Amino acid sequence: MNEKSVGLIELSSIAAGFQAADTMLKAGQVRLLLSRSICSGKYMVLVAGETAAVQSAVEAGAAAANGCLIDHFVIPNVHPDVLAALGRTQPGEPQGALGILEAFNVATLIQAADAAAKAAAVTLLEVRLAMALGGKAFVTLTGDVGAVQAAVAAGRRVIADAGVLVNAVVISRPHPDVYRELV
Repeated sequence: MNEKSVGLIELSSIAAGFQAADTMLKAGQVRLLLSRSICSGKYMVLVAGETAAVQSAVEAGAAAANGCLIDHFVIPNVHPDVLAALGRTQPGEPQGALGILEAFNVATLIQAADAAAKAAAVTLLEVRLAMALGGKAFVTLTGDVGAVQAAVAAGRRVIADAGVLVNAVVISRPHPDVYRELV
């Protein structure tokens, strides 16, 4: 299965999330990447596959949400670092500057992580989604200062345009103890 595309729905109801996940998996030939409850009583479903199949699955899931849909997206040609960084328990080796993007919702944060990874030569360390974060999400990334600044600016635009920006920072030379907290 070609998994260059991903799609996500974020719902305000756990029960609707289970129903939407089932509907999505039946609507298109997609692979389930994540389906789980997240902080503040929400639910998310993330699928991967060919673009048309992902689009069909997301549309079907959104229709099955019964008024509980918070957000949804399809990213064709998602940057491979985004999938690798999702739920990563051991982030890659941090090198250089550190960038952090923080959003009030999961869907927009994943889109911002993709935009950041495509904007500059950076490495996504981790995409953390709403667990023990009060429903918020964040991504950490590393690279040379200029690349991290460009990547954070690109991601920040995505989050700000959606109206869910919490914060975005670039630390040009983080103390080693700060990086140790990421691992």
